[in-house]
Amino acid sequence: MSIMKTLGNIGIVPVSVIEDATNAVPTARAMADGGIPAIEITLRTAAGLDAIEAVAKNCSDICVGAGTVLNLDDEKRCLDKGAKFIVSPGFDRKMADWSIKNNIPYLPGCVTPTEIMAALEMGINIVKFFPANVYGGLSAMKALAAPFTGVKFMPTGGVSGQNVAEFLSASYIHAVGGSWVCAKADVNAGQFEKIRTLSEEAVRASLGFEVAHVGINNENAEIASSVCTQLQNMFGFSIKEGNSSSFASGTIEVMKSNYLGEKGHLAIRTTNMTRAIYYLSKKGYSVDESTYKYKNGAVTAAYLKDEVGGFAIHLLQK
Repeated sequence: MSIMKTLGNIGIVPVSVIEDATNAVPTARAMADGGIPAIEITLRTAAGLDAIEAVAKNCSDICVGAGTVLNLDDEKRCLDKGAKFIVSPGFDRKMADWSIKNNIPYLPGCVTPTEIMAALEMGINIVKFFPANVYGGLSAMKALAAPFTGVKFMPTGGVSGQNVAEFLSASYIHAVGGSWVCAKADVNAGQFEKIRTLSEEAVRASLGFEVAHVGINNENAEIASSVCTQLQNMFGFSIKEGNSSSFASGTIEVMKSNYLGEKGHLAIRTTNMTRAIYYLSKKGYSVDESTYKYKNGAVTAAYLKDEVGGFAIHLLQK
């Protein structure tokens, strides 16, 4: 899997300002333990290069990149230290040209149509959008995505635990960057458990898991009809008939045959199917690809191979 695809699947790429290189590994490990196995270490401090090297050498499972890279010489230094991707606050043609020729994932900062067109001319279609809160945030990126349909953004600046789900729900967002899960003060104070907790909360917020409905298996349509009648008589639930199932009150799917799951299924909605599948795979849960459903080329529904209490798990795109 390519580095850029990995970053998109992770969804959150924390931007870390490390002032003491000895804090780099525990910071990266805390975020990975919280579900974010990626880190962008900036060159804003003298410890930046050593911090990148420490994570690259000691955390092979974490995708470490370099941020605030301002020129090609610094890019080469970062790569020598083990950086797997390069982020710059603006567009640099020399860096872009060299990165492309050497197959280096490079995210240049582009916030205007002219900058985006320059990146596209070089073959770069994923760009950093910084500072997002200054240059119009989601509304600006939505407007730019209209003429530049193949471009995706990685915004930083203004992204937080309160709005991360909104950002990552947008089709034109590849991933988001931010420092709210690894604030410089927390890193300096060795608050690694806090960083892990904030990372967990960020992942949960970004995926937005919630129960959509419960599906009940039945042997045939006649039994399903009697179940619907009973639910209607007991609670006054409205019934919406379908070909393979009926819905009672919109939250109980009464199946007209025995489908996946010993007892039925639990439908769980998420803000992004691709990231949800990646996240669950990292936890050891696999998806039955034969159950994929698509819309406009994107996966919108799938069943896990695992059951919970006799119920299959049905993932749905919000």
